[in-house]
Amino acid sequence: MSLELAATVAARGLDAALEVADGETLAVLGPNGAGKSTLLAVAAGLLRPDAGRVTLDGRDLTAPGTFVPTHDRRIALLAQDPLLFPHLSVLENVAFAPRSRGAGRREARATARRWLGEVGAADLADRRPARVSGGQGQRVALARALAADPRLLLLDEPMAALDVSVLPALRQTLRRVLADRTVVLVTHDVLDALLLADRVVVMENGRVVEAGPTTDVLERPRSGFTARIAGLNLVSGPWRDGAVAGVRGIAADDAPVEGEPAVAVFRPSAVSVFREAPGGSPRNSFPVTVTELEPHGDQVRVRAGHLAADVTVQSAAELDLAPGARAVFAVKASEVAVYRT
Repeated sequence: MSLELAATVAARGLDAALEVADGETLAVLGPNGAGKSTLLAVAAGLLRPDAGRVTLDGRDLTAPGTFVPTHDRRIALLAQDPLLFPHLSVLENVAFAPRSRGAGRREARATARRWLGEVGAADLADRRPARVSGGQGQRVALARALAADPRLLLLDEPMAALDVSVLPALRQTLRRVLADRTVVLVTHDVLDALLLADRVVVMENGRVVEAGPTTDVLERPRSGFTARIAGLNLVSGPWRDGAVAGVRGIAADDAPVEGEPAVAVFRPSAVSVFREAPGGSPRNSFPVTVTELEPHGDQVRVRAGHLAADVTVQSAAELDLAPGARAVFAVKASEVAVYRT
């Protein structure tokens, strides 16, 4: 493994561990306050853990008496704010990284021009940061981080503050320049994880609650947060009498045993909405109170607490759905996947 990290920071409620293989991009997902940024701060050397260990390429960065400072870790951190030096040109901002590692002025500028070209910002070289847009600033900051030739790149929601119009192009840039690099990416956006990450860990309350290949975690979530960002409904509880908290479904190969914690997962598109409980074919039915209506493509997503259903605009009008309205969500057991947590 390139990065091995296990850390406890009592004041911030962190007690987590993760590993990142050489050349792998790991996405860290989780709600606000889950401990994601604290984890990056420990890796970067900005925060000393109360207990634990951080190693990079086999080098112990946190051994007692030999705590390695941030500037000597060969780790670059890129956050929401590009933090460009306002008094330097874009070229000199990027050249600062190799200069800080001992490169001469000519070599540093050559390196800076190469990385500005890699991120599609070569035409900005002579500008000052005040004359670049938010998206352009993040490209420059990315070039500066890469120009430092880090062994590990930490990205702390680098696109969270950007206008939605610039995100697709920047994601494609990241996908290209991060290939074969060792990266930890903190993000709230499921698209970042799908397009950029090889693996995902999900954090809640300072702990890692899910981990695995990106598609596996997002297709088979085991926590409410992961289900929400993956656009799925999730009901959790013990597996009893062929159901999870009363929800029947199709058990996967790793079917839970009686009494074991399990989850039932189904798509909002599989949910039918009624004002009264339906008859006919056996269904799972949930009396709900509508909490929110929101556009979802050419349909309306009807939210009722942690559950959601997709209906047509016509159906929403005919059912007179609105926040506070009582309704019934129904889903066939054949549309529900059940697996152990």
